[in-house]
Amino acid sequence: MAGCGTQDAGASESAASNESASAAEGTEAASEGASAGTFKIGGMGPLTGDNAVYGMAVNNAAQMAVDEINAAGGVNGYTLELNFQDDESDAEKAVNAYNVLKDWGAQMIVGAVTSGPSIAVTEKTMEDNMFQLTPSGSAVECTQYDNCFRVCFSDPNQGAASAQYIGENALAEKVAVIYDSSSVYSTGIYESFAQEAENQNFEIVAAEAFTADNKTDFSVQLQKAKDAGADLVFLPIYYQESSLILTQADSMGYAPAFFSCDGMDGILSVTNFDQSLAEGVMLLTPFAADAEDELTQNFVSTYEEKFGGIPNQFAADAYDAVYAIKAAIEQSGVTPDMSVSDICEGLKSAMTQITIDGLTGSGMSWTADGEPNKEPKAVKIVNGTYTAM
Repeated sequence: MAGCGTQDAGASESAASNESASAAEGTEAASEGASAGTFKIGGMGPLTGDNAVYGMAVNNAAQMAVDEINAAGGVNGYTLELNFQDDESDAEKAVNAYNVLKDWGAQMIVGAVTSGPSIAVTEKTMEDNMFQLTPSGSAVECTQYDNCFRVCFSDPNQGAASAQYIGENALAEKVAVIYDSSSVYSTGIYESFAQEAENQNFEIVAAEAFTADNKTDFSVQLQKAKDAGADLVFLPIYYQESSLILTQADSMGYAPAFFSCDGMDGILSVTNFDQSLAEGVMLLTPFAADAEDELTQNFVSTYEEKFGGIPNQFAADAYDAVYAIKAAIEQSGVTPDMSVSDICEGLKSAMTQITIDGLTGSGMSWTADGEPNKEPKAVKIVNGTYTAM
């Protein structure tokens, strides 16, 4: 969900030789994994830096799913192994992480966690024809190739679904939007939100942007929203900036409703943030930790026991991602001794045939262009916890 990275136009002959050597080492490592009857899953995401709350949740939940599957007998008699690398939510570092995972012998990728790194890695998995399933990379380009799928909703889907939810539930008459024009995640959601808003019974009265270089003072944007009479502010941004906006709105006596998307998930963990300011904040997310179904309750209790804290949507996305891979392996019949490319061909075909009941949706399926089919839901922060609406 972070900004896009750029790729070098070319590579030197020496670099190409090194890349070939790395590929050979990766093949040898893959063979070692295959001899042990193990599928080797590589993953990457931010384990350090501003977005570490996302990456750590994905790593924790993916490992939890792997451990559960192995304890239950594996997949078609084979075990799973996860190797998760830190990309610091940086596109270049995500590619470096991918190369490390290739050398380790990864046969499929769960990641990246944020959009910029995920987009960068798709270029490499496409070249290698390696299967890639991102739990939470929501930019359109994260699934631009036929070997790439996602668990979360895309940015356009999040934006359109948010507008529909606000309109269909009559949450506001006048809406202001504050978004990050330097972020592919934020602008993608805003653009589709604005387009769908034309079909709804509310009016966008202010649309105010900021950039990554200027994201600490939101007084101008908030004043324009207040002056325009906005009774709801839509925030298609990350939780760090959202916490500042809520704090600054309170200090100026502006108390509209706030509605956001999955980037808001994490606001309750911000250091020194007054959580009472998040009371009543709504966000579009397919996962609520207080849901009463058995799958969710078992997941939440196990996660809390293993890692402490309540799992967020990113954890749920990752958990579903591993179980989707399990279902695709079962459907396709691929085995660890097959080449990375043959495994990819089997998995990408199987993804359009499987249906799973996951944490983020029941009866979840996938289209050939990598998009999930599931029902959008929303939660509200009540007494410091996410509560299903």
